[in-house]
Amino acid sequence: MRATTAVPAALLATGAATVAYAGLVERTHWTLRRFDVPVLPPGSRPLTVLQLSDLHMTAGQHSKQAWVAGLAALHPDVVITTGDNLAGMDAVPATLRALEPLMELPGAFVLASNDYYAPRPKNPLKYFKTEHKRVHGDELPWRELRDGMTARGWLDLTNHTGTLTVRGVRIALAGVDDPHLKLDRYDDVAGPADPTADVRIGLVHSPEPRVLDRFTADGYDLLLCGHTHGGQLRVPFYGALVTNCGIDREHVRWLHRWAEPSGAAPNGTWLHVSAGLGTSPYAPVRFACPPEATLLTLTAR
Repeated sequence: MRATTAVPAALLATGAATVAYAGLVERTHWTLRRFDVPVLPPGSRPLTVLQLSDLHMTAGQHSKQAWVAGLAALHPDVVITTGDNLAGMDAVPATLRALEPLMELPGAFVLASNDYYAPRPKNPLKYFKTEHKRVHGDELPWRELRDGMTARGWLDLTNHTGTLTVRGVRIALAGVDDPHLKLDRYDDVAGPADPTADVRIGLVHSPEPRVLDRFTADGYDLLLCGHTHGGQLRVPFYGALVTNCGIDREHVRWLHRWAEPSGAAPNGTWLHVSAGLGTSPYAPVRFACPPEATLLTLTAR
């Protein structure tokens, strides 16, 4: 009888330990990723871009807020945020305080679904469906977040274009609103990317291939996205179970070639998908996919 009950007990203990690790340890194991991206003209000096995504901030997440603020010690040249900053009605002041040291630097952003609407409890099995009904929570005070960032000089690229010149490097930027909510209006930013710029960067929260391909066709060198949480729960030796968008599992996080050099994109197009720093308050777990920000070092081709 002991041998019969020992295996289920061991499995239960293992499962409980895994859930505890995913919910209590890994989801607050703040991690900095680093990648080099060869997108600058030959002979250029490196330029660093700090990308933040999917903070899903609540007012009480003091550890996350302190860690994000501490990223200013990296002294990046540019800061880019790719949406889903909020996870509560009272989160805007805490989010802006966390970003305050970084807003001393040049920056740009796009907004996304969890900037506009509060999270709600969901059946996790719905993520395995190709199409599912999206139910929004209450509207969040996203305008206060947007105004707080633009007041410090950050560019709002939500269905807009813009330009930054940093250490003599001219950066052409374009972004669209969240394709996950079908709010993207690429036609508002469409057209060949500025050929006089040293580098051309496109921003979109959800890495939908239909949007990425349009950026590529317009000649953008680097695309920055979030949304996927890297899968959030990853199986060792298999990877992400779902991507929650049209991107394939191979591109669910980190840096990849999206397009090889062609007539439309003579230098090719790189894609970086951040695994993000947060989770929904209703699914506060991560496994084999710690929360992260990324320091991208743009180097000469």
